Amino acid sequence: MKKGIIIVVAIAVAVLVVATIGGSFYMIEYALAPDAERTDTAACFRQLVERNPEVKPWLDSLNQRGALRDTFIMMPTGERHHGYFIRQKAGVGSQEGRSPVAIVVHGWRDTAIKFMMIARIYELAGYNVLMPELHAHGLSEGEAVQMGWKDRKDVLHWMTVASELFGTNDFVVHGVSMGAATTMCVSGEKMPECVKNIRFIEDCGYTSAWDEFSYELKELFGLSDFPLLYATSLLCKIKYGWSFGEASPIKQVGKCPYPMLFIHGDNDTFVPSEMVHPLYEAKQGEKEIWITKGTEHARSYADYREEYVKRIKTFLGLL
Repeated sequence: MKKGIIIVVAIAVAVLVVATIGGSFYMIEYALAPDAERTDTAACFRQLVERNPEVKPWLDSLNQRGALRDTFIMMPTGERHHGYFIRQKAGVGSQEGRSPVAIVVHGWRDTAIKFMMIARIYELAGYNVLMPELHAHGLSEGEAVQMGWKDRKDVLHWMTVASELFGTNDFVVHGVSMGAATTMCVSGEKMPECVKNIRFIEDCGYTSAWDEFSYELKELFGLSDFPLLYATSLLCKIKYGWSFGEASPIKQVGKCPYPMLFIHGDNDTFVPSEMVHPLYEAKQGEKEIWITKGTEHARSYADYREEYVKRIKTFLGLL
């Protein structure tokens, strides 16, 4: 009898281990796999214009004067990364008498193209604009999404590139969704020597990759963190060199000495709205927060176009 119980327990444990390992591989593929259509730039531009019609005449104008360009750079990791940039003709507002730079960071499994409506705000305000495509996004190399964590170092490298490209030391970094998480992760790092003045805008970012995956695991599958999330995080560490607990925008925000604007919709059920409050509380020093009413995930600009622009300009001291 006792031997039979031991056998049953052993079988149950073995089944649980196998299921957990299998589930971990499924989850990491679900969460971190790049978009298979990410290199279809024509489709991305169509989607951008369909969702943001006001962007088309602006894009036409940029293309007519050859202002919208793209580039590939080599990262310190040896990867080839891609980005778009827009150069201003005349400088406004920076200490060097040259146009400051806005770095616009896209969201999860997205491309820089789909966030050019944000780039438009800055270009029309007189900023140079740089739109990097993160590891495993758009035309950049990479095998798995990094949830903004390792991406923070790539954005820091892009800052150095931007300083050389535009000849300025005045920056704003503006990210949406995973791009917002990336922005916050950047904010807690030591800035490159080329950066003398910088501000950050995060729009609907999460507190940590762990918190976001935990929320999705519960909402989509009704599962608790243990054992699947722990096993998947370990698998991510083994395969890609980082764990879900490490990817913590809230810890990075706690170290950020620079001004930051927090934006979040109060009806966000993808990155839950309540995440913005501990993020805001963790940030010391100069900060602002704007909660958009009735807004779902990454829809604050779409729902409040004019006010969105006004809030950004006010935060940057342009109004």
